Amino acid sequence: MKTRGMVLIKGAGDIASGVAHKLFRCGFAVVMTEVEKPTCVRRKVSFANCIYEGTWEIEGIRAKKANTKDEILKILEEQMIPVVVDPRGAIKDQLDFWVLVDGIMAKKNTGTRKGDAPLVIGLGPGFRAGMDVDVVIETHRGHHLGRVIWEGEAEANTGIPGEVEGYDIQRVLKAPVGGIIKHVKKIGDFVRASEVISWIGHVEIRTTMDGVIRGLIYEGLEVPKGCKIGDIDPRKEAAGWIHSISDKARSIAGGVVEAILTKEWEEKNGAGI
Repeated sequence: MKTRGMVLIKGAGDIASGVAHKLFRCGFAVVMTEVEKPTCVRRKVSFANCIYEGTWEIEGIRAKKANTKDEILKILEEQMIPVVVDPRGAIKDQLDFWVLVDGIMAKKNTGTRKGDAPLVIGLGPGFRAGMDVDVVIETHRGHHLGRVIWEGEAEANTGIPGEVEGYDIQRVLKAPVGGIIKHVKKIGDFVRASEVISWIGHVEIRTTMDGVIRGLIYEGLEVPKGCKIGDIDPRKEAAGWIHSISDKARSIAGGVVEAILTKEWEEKNGAGI
């Protein structure tokens, strides 16, 4: 299979998956890593879901769980994106990656270093371009979303979700206690304020607003108190978007493509950025 080069993406949640989708469409061979039990909320648009389901498809691009280096190579030959359980990102030392993207979205650097690949990209806060990564992509909603940062950092994490139709923190559902989660609603359902969405043991999790359930964590997971377990979108039309990559993910993905092409141009022409 002829490609533009190999890209390793750490994390396979909805933002990382939006990046993977765009890079795959642009001709790159993409490999993704995940933890053993992913806690992504927008599962319908997260390739991490194939860790539970075996395979997963987003807007025409398929991903498949891989367990070994040989399986990764086979899945790439099958024109799919391999997703491997590899929290430490050890696969980076086993294959020849040109680009590494840290898409974990942890709001901090969990171990990515400049030099892990010829081009290392960090998504969001927690990275300093020119120090621990080569480039940072802005992930905060607003005027600078998707901006490519060659020196410095992304905007600091405020802890407040981006505002949608006047709602911010109300949009996020969090676990009031620790325990195993069970849902009574599903992604795509329209709910009213104070409806029960999920249970943890005998404790209810209720909404605080009307809207469409845009995401829910995988049922049966044991979650700690305060863990994000879902999110609500106040826009009724959002029910038709649950299988679509978000505007935020597409914008960030565009920034990643810009960074890669800039690096490619620099290497071919010897020009500075």
